Amino acid sequence: MSAVAERFGSAASDVPAHSGSVQPNPLGSGETLDVQNGLILNTDILTSVLVAAAILVGCLGIILPVLPGSILIGIAVLVWAIVIGGPMAWIIFAIVTVFVAGGMSSSLVLTGRKLKTMEVPNTSVLLGGLLGIVGFFVIPVVGLPIGFVVGLFLAEYLRLHEAKLAWDSSWESIKAIGLGTAIEFMLALLAAITFGIGVLIHFFA
Repeated sequence: MSAVAERFGSAASDVPAHSGSVQPNPLGSGETLDVQNGLILNTDILTSVLVAAAILVGCLGIILPVLPGSILIGIAVLVWAIVIGGPMAWIIFAIVTVFVAGGMSSSLVLTGRKLKTMEVPNTSVLLGGLLGIVGFFVIPVVGLPIGFVVGLFLAEYLRLHEAKLAWDSSWESIKAIGLGTAIEFMLALLAAITFGIGVLIHFFA
């Protein structure tokens, strides 16, 4: 009888543990945490690089109207703030928003007020913009300002019917647009610098 009991006892000891039992984690808790931190860091780096590229495009877009300008900078930094999270990221976004809004407002107010004073219609500026876009593709980069000037001059010549008056009006319009663009571009650069400071604080502070 004891031999039978010993045989059943040894058989029971050979049965594997129940499948529902807790299995040990092949990675220690410290290693798991390191993996998670690495994924977060990689996401932050990728987001920061993409947003920096978008800001560069936005700055170029202020000078080259065929590209999105200040609004792209604001949207890009908003995405960065959402991904990075935390008070610092949102403070950076708020400062960038002030610069972007100020640049867009200054450009619109200064340019619009000057053109209104000179009685230059929006259709003239629109025609200049359309020919500028066409010129950009006909003569890469330099075709944009050339096309804009030609289009604006033609529109003003059709309106005033005199070449000298048309050129004077076009040149004053170009100076007004240039001043507004310059202010918007400078504020966009300040927004870009602010974003750069935010990136440095996030990764190195």
